[in-house]
Amino acid sequence: MRAKAVFYHAGCPICVNAEQTVLGALDRDRFNIEVVHLGTSKDRVAEAEKLGVASVPALVLDGQPFHINFGASLNDLK
Repeated sequence: MRAKAVFYHAGCPICVNAEQTVLGALDRDRFNIEVVHLGTSKDRVAEAEKLGVASVPALVLDGQPFHINFGASLNDLK
């Protein structure tokens, strides 16, 4: 069974660069990858927050958040 990876972002240039770099490095045979644009999917902001995401871009691997650079605070996306 593949591990779950969720990449949360807001569509900013920092987020797009991180998405290309980080997701390009993930082994897709090992991870089931979902990309969530919180700027257009505001209903998922609470989900990201519950998982410990404080800013985007962020990658959550099996429930563990990893913050990548700083594009925007989740508070800015609410």
